[in-house]
Amino acid sequence: MTWALWLAQIRAVVRLEMRKTFFSRRGLWVYLVALAPVLLFAGRAFDLMRGREDRASIVAANPVSSKALQSIETGMTMQEVETKLGPPSSRRVFERRRNTQTWLSYTDGSSYYTFRFDGDELHGINIRDGGNFQDDSLIYATVFQFFYLRLAIFFGCVGIFTNLFRGEMIDKSLHFYLLAPIRREVLVAGKYLAGLIATTLIFCTSTALQLWMLALPWGNSPSFQNLHAGSYIGVTALACLGYGSVFLAAGLFAKNPMLAAAGVLLWEAANLFLPSALKKISIIFYLQSLCPVVAPPEKDMNPLLALLVSSAEPTPAALAILGLVVVTGLILIFAGFRARSLEINYSAD
Repeated sequence: MTWALWLAQIRAVVRLEMRKTFFSRRGLWVYLVALAPVLLFAGRAFDLMRGREDRASIVAANPVSSKALQSIETGMTMQEVETKLGPPSSRRVFERRRNTQTWLSYTDGSSYYTFRFDGDELHGINIRDGGNFQDDSLIYATVFQFFYLRLAIFFGCVGIFTNLFRGEMIDKSLHFYLLAPIRREVLVAGKYLAGLIATTLIFCTSTALQLWMLALPWGNSPSFQNLHAGSYIGVTALACLGYGSVFLAAGLFAKNPMLAAAGVLLWEAANLFLPSALKKISIIFYLQSLCPVVAPPEKDMNPLLALLVSSAEPTPAALAILGLVVVTGLILIFAGFRARSLEINYSAD
């Protein structure tokens, strides 16, 4: 009977919190954060599709083989190049004081070739790849691990979960819950579930849309299995699970949850440089262990910083998931104990 009552109360709290969580003015920016990578990959998809159409129309008018383009070498004259390749798809001429620069563009349907002539002699060859699915998958893995997990979901959870208690203290409405005949632990569980449902729906939907945009330019060639969609969406949900518990507790324990969030952010950001033992005392380490594609460090990273980067064996998937669930449970238990002694003094807060 007691468990049935607690479950009914949790459902009631979730229903009350869902509307506030989804439509809170304080949380509207979370939708923008979640939408940002979708817009990024949408722009990439439409640029790839437009480029493919442009290359197809150029090739239809003036077909050029890849072999012929690859045979062009610096030092050749403009006439020799045009004799081999035919008329260019575009010709740009820049008059300079010392000489005239001419840029001729060609395509074989998959890549753009631009030849730079100083006067009549070929001095530079620029090849711009039209893109491929493997490279785009690696780009997505990098964006997902270094922006989406570390920043977008992180700050989204900060915005939603810290407001579950601290926001009501600011609005001077938390006492309505505290005066109700409901256990504090049940209140914590209900609020946490409401925040988890909201963040999971928002960010998992964003992840699915990102993957759809990633696959869009390549037609039916890559399936969602190739995209590891289930893994990425699962990691997104686990990120909401782990970070949500941390920031719900921060809203209960800290008068200024933003200071706690800043500390967690610095610790998670430093994970790349921490020794192997310390890496495991973070949420991001286990989330990255579950990612299907490992994103490489930045190529332009400062050499001194690159020397500080340390590696650690990723945790097996089952242990990583179990670890995140256990840590989340422990944090919520501590939050429940804290809620038992929670007293409201709006003048102090």
